[in-house]
Amino acid sequence: MSECYSNKFILNGTSRDIEKFDDNILKRKGIVYEVIRVIDGVPLFLEKHLERMNRSFSLIGKEIKHTKEEIKEQIMSLIKEVNILNGNVKLLIDSESMEKNLLVYFVKHSYPTVEQYKAGVSTTLFFGERENPNAKIVNTNFREQVNKQIEKADAYEAILVDRDGFITEGSKSNIFMVRGKEILTSPLEDVLPGVTRGSIIDICKDNNFSIKEEKVSYKDIVFFDGMFITGTSPKILPISNVDRIILNSSENEIVLELIDLYNKKIDDYIRKYK
Repeated sequence: MSECYSNKFILNGTSRDIEKFDDNILKRKGIVYEVIRVIDGVPLFLEKHLERMNRSFSLIGKEIKHTKEEIKEQIMSLIKEVNILNGNVKLLIDSESMEKNLLVYFVKHSYPTVEQYKAGVSTTLFFGERENPNAKIVNTNFREQVNKQIEKADAYEAILVDRDGFITEGSKSNIFMVRGKEILTSPLEDVLPGVTRGSIIDICKDNNFSIKEEKVSYKDIVFFDGMFITGTSPKILPISNVDRIILNSSENEIVLELIDLYNKKIDDYIRKYK
């Protein structure tokens, strides 16, 4: 089955039928990508996603060949043509190519259920780290290893632990921890700089929450009052357990307040965008 979920996709500004979509591009080395959530026809926090894409190119010594305005126009063109107002759009560029080759297409999404937000989700520890955590580059082998661990543990997400025993991030998300009145997350240099992660840090600073970016050992999980996942699809999602360690994240006051504040930030962005 093709990764392209809609009946059309955009290649360098030209609309094409799904039959012409070549999934082999996903196996190439040097593929840089972004996944952007679309709500009510609005690509959420688009500017931040494009900034991150530029950073990913810079980290591998490349330059993006498309302007931000070109990319925005192609996203909006696709949304209008396929008439999908809610979903996830993927931007994909082969950084090794000398030619422009921007792919824009909808991908299948999976959003947490109401029950998962209420009860929290199960996670598992995965002892491994990305080659370049700051760059959003396709790494099929790493993804397959993590997926096996997630399936084996019957978990929603895997929490990555580096060679020194420190929590870094989720396999496709960022991780935050609550300890008393403090909110903790891994230092920026150790993780993919998630767009949602950045929004949460801004919210914490704007609302006088105590937020620290520091290295945290996986052995300290037993002392946390809560943990949560952040990402494009899950937004802020409480964690109910890390393997056998039970957490009461979904009832933690700080976690619940952050969920409300983040949802308000989304509503404000959509209103201003329109």
